[in-house]
Amino acid sequence: MAEGQAPGLDWLGNPLPASTDVLDELEDSVDPMAGRTPLPNAIKEKGPRPKSDPTVLPPAATTLSPDLDELAAPAPLALPDQPAQVRPEELRPLTLTQAVELMEVNSPLLEAVKIQVEEAQSKLRAALSAWYPQLTFTTSQLKFPGRSWGTSYQNFNKPKNSKKQEKKAEDQSLKLDQYGEWWGTTQTYGASANLNFDWKLLDPKRVPDIAAARDEFEKAKNNYLITLRDLRLQTAEIYFNLQKADSNVEVGKTSVQASSVNLRDTRARLQAGVATKLDVLQAETQLARDQDLLTGYLRDQTVRQANLRRYTNLPENVVPSASDRNDVRGVWLPSLQESIIGAFDYREELANIILDISIANSRANSFLGDVQPFVSIAGDASWAKQFGQTGVRTDFVNMGMVRENLDQSVYMGVTWKIFDGGRAAALSREQKQKAKENQYRFAEERNRLRDLVETYFADLQKNARSLIATSREVLSSREAYRLAVLRYQAGVDSQRNVIDNQRDVTTAETDYNNRIADYNIALAQLRRATGLDQIVSCPAVDLPDSPPPESELIKIPVTSPPINTPCDVQRATFVPTAD
Repeated sequence: MAEGQAPGLDWLGNPLPASTDVLDELEDSVDPMAGRTPLPNAIKEKGPRPKSDPTVLPPAATTLSPDLDELAAPAPLALPDQPAQVRPEELRPLTLTQAVELMEVNSPLLEAVKIQVEEAQSKLRAALSAWYPQLTFTTSQLKFPGRSWGTSYQNFNKPKNSKKQEKKAEDQSLKLDQYGEWWGTTQTYGASANLNFDWKLLDPKRVPDIAAARDEFEKAKNNYLITLRDLRLQTAEIYFNLQKADSNVEVGKTSVQASSVNLRDTRARLQAGVATKLDVLQAETQLARDQDLLTGYLRDQTVRQANLRRYTNLPENVVPSASDRNDVRGVWLPSLQESIIGAFDYREELANIILDISIANSRANSFLGDVQPFVSIAGDASWAKQFGQTGVRTDFVNMGMVRENLDQSVYMGVTWKIFDGGRAAALSREQKQKAKENQYRFAEERNRLRDLVETYFADLQKNARSLIATSREVLSSREAYRLAVLRYQAGVDSQRNVIDNQRDVTTAETDYNNRIADYNIALAQLRRATGLDQIVSCPAVDLPDSPPPESELIKIPVTSPPINTPCDVQRATFVPTAD
């Protein structure tokens, strides 16, 4: 307490608030979470095994329109081996709609993902085969048919008149000759076959394996939709960036043209004695800067054209260009909250994680099925037919002797792995843990999608405000440049002020073109992230059929500076040091 301060009053003489206990405040305060309803469960909302819905977006084009037939993609394994095969021969203007159509038909990535869907369908069909019996047809060693011949020889090392040999006298095929030897000739011709039938009546792994394969198939279809949306967004982004590069090239050409006119007029004023050498040098410096700026814009244009050709998979000798104007595409109507809910309802990434949970649970049940009994019913049918004799003691074999057998059997079998050291239980527990892990991955993906929508929404608002600001900047910089030129021509202003205002015009127009492209990209990103299409298109600008006539005073061709080697440039700009 300050010196002379009365108790209960502050240093200004105002009464202090009564002290209260913090615990009393906590008891009397209102719970901020009271009255809030719990959030719904995703599995209850979407189902434990959500199905892929291809109707949520327009299907991809399968054939090119007649005006794009000549732009079909080259063969998948085509590889040019001559420079003439990759030399650009045609500059093809494309609208955004045409670029997206070419991507949908020509994209190798989209075709690969489509084949992955067919692969998952084949795996599902293979898993469904577990419900059906297996019928196997085999042939035995006699082939189908087969022929065998040969001679057998045995030496028992016993005399001919032994007692054991006398007991075998009834069977002529077992008699030994005088040397105690036995031999016989075999020659047969026949065929045999075996038919096996096996049907698993009780298979604990069958249902969970089929369920996992079906979920994998749904994931593959979702991945196709995700890839299609991503490719459409990437194609739109590249197209907007190409529009930006085209507009910046025009700005660069205009800037070079204005610098060339300024340099021409300054040299004329120097000859007339109303300008200095410094003014000419400043004009030459500004022209060199504008030429360098134009060179960078041309580089950006070339790179964007190459990017668009990659995604549209055009023929090797075709270079695409943007035919649409770099204009604002429309206005986003949904609020931020509506956009977030739209993303949660629309994105297949969340459905895929729910399917991952279902797949993990199915695999856990499949592993437990390894230690459960398998019951099957099976049957065999064997047939054999043989012509000829075996072990004949003469050189003549009777091929007319026929032997034929036909046997059938039907039986049931049980297979039960009673103990496996805990392997099945451990693998099942691992899959259950993976299912739990996927629940937290769902939460992470949900937060990522919301962050993505909020970022895109903020970018759209920022670009909209920047678009308004840069449009005013373009108008004011153009007027300032016009007045600076008039003042310089009247002799009441300097060359430096004209150059600075010209640079401001170039910067303002470049920023304006960039903001339009950034706004359109943010708009496309919001459509991709939310699945909403509530956009009001801007009214078309009523432009004249032909551009305004160009004044002869400023009609100067814009040419690129010659490309010299870096060594020549270095020698030309080298300044020796003073002694």
